[in-house]
Amino acid sequence: MKTFKSLIEDVLPNIKEVFPWDLEEKFAASEDILLIDITEAKEFNTLHIKNSINVPRGVLESGCDWGYEDTIPELAAARDREVIVICRSGNRSALAAHTMQLMGYNHVSSLKTGLRGWFDYEQALYDANGEEVDEDVADAYFSKGPRAEQMGPDA
Repeated sequence: MKTFKSLIEDVLPNIKEVFPWDLEEKFAASEDILLIDITEAKEFNTLHIKNSINVPRGVLESGCDWGYEDTIPELAAARDREVIVICRSGNRSALAAHTMQLMGYNHVSSLKTGLRGWFDYEQALYDANGEEVDEDVADAYFSKGPRAEQMGPDA
């Protein structure tokens, strides 16, 4: 049986990852980077990296391809463009980067450490209104963890 953790471990050797400081350097060198935030809409509206596009993980495949209600034209046309996939911690984005590679994306990477690492690197995060997120709001968002009932019967 595979677990979430083992699925991630399986794909990590096959994908590219960038650290927050690498992404900052990439921004300085090029404006043609497509940032895909795969968090759920509520998460994205709470905080995200400026200029990222929200494509929740649940609709990623159809968002990447032409001919679907969820198609994101800029994303579907980006198979030869540099794409950075973002999530809260870098786990979901690793799986998404792997999926996108299978779908023909040639320059896709996952943001290692995710939004948490971006915040820890003291980079700005923005809310649904385009306003910079207060540090206390971001701290509260990142301090959430599993509830007792989510820990499983062996916990």
